[in-house]
Amino acid sequence: MTKAKVALRETPKYVFLTIVALLSIGPLYFMVVSATNTSQDVLASTMLPGTNLIENWKALVEFQDVGAAMYHSTVNAVLTTVLALVVSSIAGYGFEVYHSPNKDRLMWVLMLAMMIPFAATMIPLFQLFADFGMVNSAWAVVLPVIATPLLILLFRQSARSFPHEIIEAARIDGLGELRIFVTMFIPTMKPTYAAAAVITFMAAWNNFLWPKVILVNSDYQTMPMLISNFTGGYVIDYGALMLAVLIASLPTIVIFFVLQRSFVAGFTGVVK
Repeated sequence: MTKAKVALRETPKYVFLTIVALLSIGPLYFMVVSATNTSQDVLASTMLPGTNLIENWKALVEFQDVGAAMYHSTVNAVLTTVLALVVSSIAGYGFEVYHSPNKDRLMWVLMLAMMIPFAATMIPLFQLFADFGMVNSAWAVVLPVIATPLLILLFRQSARSFPHEIIEAARIDGLGELRIFVTMFIPTMKPTYAAAAVITFMAAWNNFLWPKVILVNSDYQTMPMLISNFTGGYVIDYGALMLAVLIASLPTIVIFFVLQRSFVAGFTGVVK
C-alpha cells in the first residue's frame, strides 16, 4: 500500500480527533479570554482577549477572600489525596494478595456502595460529624471520601500484575508484610498511584456539595464555594467570575499535566 493510500485512509481518524480536540479546548479558551473581558463582552461571547484583566482582579478580591479559599481548597485536596492513596492502596493490595473466601463478597458490597447517591447519606453524615463536634473542620470534609470503591478497585486490578512470586520470596527471606508493601509494592505501582492521585485531587478540589453543607462558617469556604457566591446577587460580574474560575482551574491543570504520562500508564496497567 502506497503512502498516499495510507494517508488517505488515516484522514478521517485525524479529522475526528481534531474536532474532538477543538471541542475540548474551546471551553478552556473561552474561560481564559473571558477572564480578560468585561461582563458585556462575556455575555456577547467575545472570543478575543480583552484588556479588563486588572479590573476583574480588583473586583474579585474586593468582595472575595481568594487567598483563604485557595488555602482551604489546597488543604482539603492534599489531605484527601494523601489519605485516599494510603487507605485505598492498602485495601486493594489486601484484596488481591491475601486469600479469604469472603473477600469477593466484600468487594461486591463495596461496589454496590458506589450505587448509593451521596445526597442519600449526606444528612446522616452531617449528624455524625456534628455529634463529634467536627463541623467547620477540614477532617469533616476529608474523612468521608478517603476510602472510595473506585480507587480500591483500581489498586486491586493493578495488584494483579504484581508478581506474587516476589512476595513469597520476600516472606521466605524474612521480610514483614509492611516492609514488603512499602519497599516493593509502592515503588512498583507508581503509575497507579499517579492515576489515583490525579482522580482524587481533582474530585476533592472540585467538591462543592459536601463542603457547602459541613463548612457552615463562611470563613472556611473553598474555591467552588467562592465561585458560587457570584450567582447570589442581582448583577453578576461575569468577568470577575470567569477569572475566579480560571484561578480555581489552574491547580488541577498543573497536577494533570505533571502526572499526565503516569496517569495514562496507570489506567492501561503498565507496571514496571
